[in-house]
Amino acid sequence: LLLANPLYTALLGERPARPGHGRNGAWWTFLGPPGRVRQGPEERRAMEAALVSDLRATVSRYPADPRLGSLLDELRADSPRFAALWESGVVGRHEAARKTVDHPDVGPLTLDCDILTVAGDDLRLMVYTAQPGTPDADGLTLLATTVLPALTRSPPAANSRTESIT
Repeated sequence: LLLANPLYTALLGERPARPGHGRNGAWWTFLGPPGRVRQGPEERRAMEAALVSDLRATVSRYPADPRLGSLLDELRADSPRFAALWESGVVGRHEAARKTVDHPDVGPLTLDCDILTVAGDDLRLMVYTAQPGTPDADGLTLLATTVLPALTRSPPAANSRTESIT
């Protein structure tokens, strides 16, 4: 995760940058604490396969990157699940999905999550939206109007690098 706008952070929670690995999604998925997104076993397997595939493709593009090598070493050593997927050669890809986020202040929100590819680049943009006129849209509005302002008034964590995208 390179950048997140404040609403993304309010929705999914702060993921403090880790020394050497930043906010890497693979690290958080395989070694971090559970997040707020509810996942069934099949959804979890698909996401893990997509992350391992992404990492494999990135390693092939940047084989001499020391931070990438360090991340891969840590994941293989500390996550048996990651190590097994890595060795299996599993292939997956990120697809649009409906996700339920269990938010501690506004309750469960079922949102569409779309992954947009930036043409000619390695970057992707993750966009969460709610169906208009639904309780989920109301919950997202509530999050934006009550929880988000409270978060933006609080000083950021010492190791936080979340930036606003406008």
